[in-house]
Amino acid sequence: MFLISDSFPRVVPSPKESAQSVRDLTRKHNAWFKDSIPLIASENVMSPAAREVMNSDLHNRYAEGLPFKRYYQGNIYVDQIETLCEELARDVFSSKFADVRSTSGTVCNIAVLAALTKTRDKMTTVATSDGGHISHAKIGAAGVRGIKTFNYPFDEKNMNIEVEGAKRLIREVKPKVALFGQSVYLFPTPLDELRDVISEVGCSTWYDGAHVLGLIAGGRFQDPLRHGIDVVSGSTHKTLPGPQHGMILSDLPREGLETALRRGVFPGVTSNHHLHSVAALAVTLAETKEYGAAYADQIVRNAKALGQSLFERGLDVLCEHLGFTESHTLVVDVEQYHGGAKVAKSLEAANIILNKNLLPWDSDPVRPSGIRIGSQELTRIGMKEKHMAEVAELIARVTVKEEPPERVLPDVVRLKRDFTKVHYCFFEGEEAYDYPSYDGSL
Repeated sequence: MFLISDSFPRVVPSPKESAQSVRDLTRKHNAWFKDSIPLIASENVMSPAAREVMNSDLHNRYAEGLPFKRYYQGNIYVDQIETLCEELARDVFSSKFADVRSTSGTVCNIAVLAALTKTRDKMTTVATSDGGHISHAKIGAAGVRGIKTFNYPFDEKNMNIEVEGAKRLIREVKPKVALFGQSVYLFPTPLDELRDVISEVGCSTWYDGAHVLGLIAGGRFQDPLRHGIDVVSGSTHKTLPGPQHGMILSDLPREGLETALRRGVFPGVTSNHHLHSVAALAVTLAETKEYGAAYADQIVRNAKALGQSLFERGLDVLCEHLGFTESHTLVVDVEQYHGGAKVAKSLEAANIILNKNLLPWDSDPVRPSGIRIGSQELTRIGMKEKHMAEVAELIARVTVKEEPPERVLPDVVRLKRDFTKVHYCFFEGEEAYDYPSYDGSL
């Protein structure tokens, strides 16, 4: 051990101590989440079979290009895995085209932008304050690509694109691409209502389905390809409970689109594409084919039940008049309880994990008035509608009743202890939060 003398003196551990500290912190993280109620709408847990192939020698290897047309040797089995993964993706989503090489949802989005647009092209999107993803915005991937973005008018009461305003915007802007999809996705986008104006303008259409891919696969949300959307992109670890990776789907109605999308992914935004993640995604897609409908149905049932239970306890859950949600996501206005940042932090201290979130009338992303809640991970570990009342009561005790989080924490841990195993997968009932590790210290 030695001391660095600067304005902030600190003790720097040895390399071995540093490595051991990381191992110890990781174990603490695993134990924490095993005792926590996970409600982040963009997270999930993989199945034991997916975790097995994720933690394999595939992690150490490299592949560039397409199966059987690689720039590297050593891909005999990788080629078969990737081919099977794409076949499963096409089957699960009834699509003619799938590319599974993008390493995240945002990487997917950059690849799609490369395929569909050129610098200074125009694109219509949902604003981040209305639930759009940051990669759709000027400060995100769209801005990096030099795309000019224009936001659809938004219906705050119904938490969706305002149809007549969106028609006027598309006619006025004449975008190269009309992009749909959100990070706060309560209800299906009015795609059919906008079809005529999109056809009139002749723009490409793109749907970022990151949050709802699992619901689409399970038949519990709109299927954008069946509504004539050109390209669907998304990350694969939200309602689709796979690895942190990405996927692009299309029915390829436009000439040259397949080549453009393939080149957008490689060499556009990937070199090696994380082969262990492709294998884990393939397993996840196979399990989705088998269990996805039941899983998606329960996700939506749980989200609605949780929304009702929170509402009954005095929380301002948006869109009560529409049944709160048709997805995995709920949005709650907690401004009267000191705002989203304060509420999210207090709930975290009670091991209830969710995030602060902008609402359409907010302007400060650091101090928003809302919180966002997702039901997909609780569903994955076996909770049903009857358990949502218990979860809602724990949330209300911290927020509405303003109980100290440390008093609520033991009851959170008690509830969670009965729900730590993975469901809707081939090896159902194995632990979700325990990961293999070597015993002992370095």
